[in-house]
Order: sequence, then C-alpha cells, then structure tokens
Amino acid sequence: MAHVVVIGAGQAGASLVARLRGQGFDGAITLLGEEPVPPYQRPPLSKAYLLGDMALERLFLRPAQWYDEAGIDLRRGTRVTAIDRAAREVVMGDARLGYDTLVLATGARPRRLPPAIGGDLGGVHVVRSLSDVDALAPGVVAGARLLIVGGGYIGLEAAAVAAARGMKVTLIEMAPRILGRVAAPETSDYFRALHARHGVDIREGTGLDRLLGEGHVQGARLDDGSEIAADMVIAGIGVTPDTTLAEAAGLKTLNGIAVDAQGRTSDPLIWAAGDCASFPYGGERLRLESVPNAIDMAECVADNILGAGRDYVPKPWFWSDQYDVKLQIAGLGTGYDRIVTRDAGAAVSFWYYAGARLIAVDAMNDPRAYMVGKRLIEAGQSADPDRVADPATDLKALLR
Repeated sequence: MAHVVVIGAGQAGASLVARLRGQGFDGAITLLGEEPVPPYQRPPLSKAYLLGDMALERLFLRPAQWYDEAGIDLRRGTRVTAIDRAAREVVMGDARLGYDTLVLATGARPRRLPPAIGGDLGGVHVVRSLSDVDALAPGVVAGARLLIVGGGYIGLEAAAVAAARGMKVTLIEMAPRILGRVAAPETSDYFRALHARHGVDIREGTGLDRLLGEGHVQGARLDDGSEIAADMVIAGIGVTPDTTLAEAAGLKTLNGIAVDAQGRTSDPLIWAAGDCASFPYGGERLRLESVPNAIDMAECVADNILGAGRDYVPKPWFWSDQYDVKLQIAGLGTGYDRIVTRDAGAAVSFWYYAGARLIAVDAMNDPRAYMVGKRLIEAGQSADPDRVADPATDLKALLR
C-alpha cells in the first residue's frame, strides 16, 4: 500500500486523500485532476459564484498549499487516458504512473444536447464545472432571453439565479411535471408556484424539437410546433456516471462503476467512490449524486483501504437553494404511497410514507422538520402522520 493514486480531484477524491492522511497513512498519495484549479465546491458555482457573491478562492475545498503541506502530490490539468491493470499503472498520454492501490473518483458528466438539433451552437451551455459557469456568466444579464431544457433541480436552480438577474426565463420539461423523477407532486407544485411568482415561464409536457440559429443560438422550436426566441440555452437534462476508464480497463459497471459494500471494484486493487460508483443497498444497487454521499463514501473507502472492513451505509440527504427558499431533503422517497403535508405558513414540509414507515422528508424553509425527519429515518423510526400534519405539534416531541 505504498502508493495510493486517486483519479478525480472533485469532492470525493479530495475527501478521500484528506481522510487517508487524517487516519495516519504515511505512504505516497497522488491526486490526479483534469481541471487546472485545486478541488472545489460545485454547489455554489451556479449560485453565489455566478452571482458574484463568492470569489474563486472561496470555492476551493482547501487552500492549494495544503496539499503540499500534507505530502499529497496534486497534479492539476492532468488527464488519465487509460488504466493498465496488468502493469498497475495509470496512463497519461505518453507518461505512466505506478500504483499499489487505485481509487476512481471520476464523478459524472452532464448530458449535452445533440449537435443534430443545434446542441453545438454558440450560447448553449451545461452547468457542472467551473469552466462551464465561467463560459455562461457573460450572458447572464438583465433582459436577455434564457431557455432552460430540463425541470430537475439543476434547471430550477439556474432559473432562480437567472430570474434574480433580470433575465427572461422559459423552462421546458418533457415529463408531465417538473421534478417528476425525484419528488412528489406536492413538491413539484410548491416550486412551480414559487417560480411563477418570480416570472419564470414553466412549460411542462413540452420537449425540444431543435434549436435555431446560425453559429449562435437565436431561438428554439418546441415539440408542439411553437417557436420561442432565446439568447442563451442551458441544458439541465441530467448527468451520467463517468465510467469511461473503468469500462476500458474491463471493470464491472452497472449504473456506474460497480463496487461491493466496502467500495472495491471487480479488481481488488481498485476502489471507487462518489457520483461514479454504484453500491449494494437494500437488496438493490444504488448510485447517489450528492455532496454528502461523495464525502461519506470517500471517507469509508479511505478507511477500508487502511483495513477497516466497514460496509458503506448511506445516510441520504440533499439540498437546493432557490430564491429565498432552502429545500432540505432527508431520505429517499422511492416507493412512497402517501404524502403528509405540514404547513406552518412560511415553513412547509412534505413527509413521505410507505405504509406506516417514514422514508423521506422534503422541508422548505423548515430546518426543524428536516432535522427531526432525518433523525427519525436514520434511526429506523416513524412518526404518527396526524401529529406531523398538525402545525401545533412540537416536532421535537416526535423524537421522544
């Protein structure tokens, strides 16, 4: 275990190398990242950073000099082109680097609109990396017309920032409702109304036929035959796990790089963590795209590289900031059959039940509901739906 090499300098990769050092590992560590900057936070990119409220250096997870001080060889602007498992080396063009233990923290890549429908026109963007946000920032100006394709959290967060900047925003979602894959109809209704109050034109059940323009986008034709003008387009149509290196190396993939309960891939010398990895959970295989998962899984893998033998047990939680609303989500809502609404005026929460079991909570400007729901879910406990729905109930009493 003399040399641990980590491919991917995002949240998972940075968390893993920090954990290794924090747990006393004194061998060589190399962290390979494609981007020219140190590992940074992604969530503020499309919000505080884009709005100019956060300087570049504040995005960094740790100061650049920390890696040198910790004895971590951080190689920025380095693209790994292959993994030679037989030689135990990673290939970087003409260069090679040996490893004793290899970790894949390659993350996910945004889906892009196909060139055949105008996806390669100027002014068409995705929101994932620092360079993505830097590229679109000059066009985020009052009065400009923005089309957002996709009504998930990325699309809605982009709409909130753009509307706050005075842009004229149209968002289209092919599915019958926004957030259809990730939230209950009640949550969709809440955010649809929120965006409508801020002037965003949301069109559900509406797909994109093609983008219009010569060289630079000028508009779009929708699948209902209508046309709209657009100076900029943001594609918020999801991400795919980056399994390119893993597949080429012959590792098992299944909705991501398939790992066992402790984070090992099909090669016992290679581990994976974060958005790129799928792991066994509840008799199925799960892949989570979130900062908390990237951190927790990376730290678990680091511990296991050092011999802990600890299964990864996720504690799913997520968040989204839109306008003056902070959404906090605890648990996974998959398989619910009942939604209980708790409306305390400015604070609203939706509680997901599968039978009598509480499985998730969506809390809007209601940190107490989020905190209580999260603790109940992690403890495998539930709460009486009638008490939850009554705004007079002290939520902390549900923990007793």
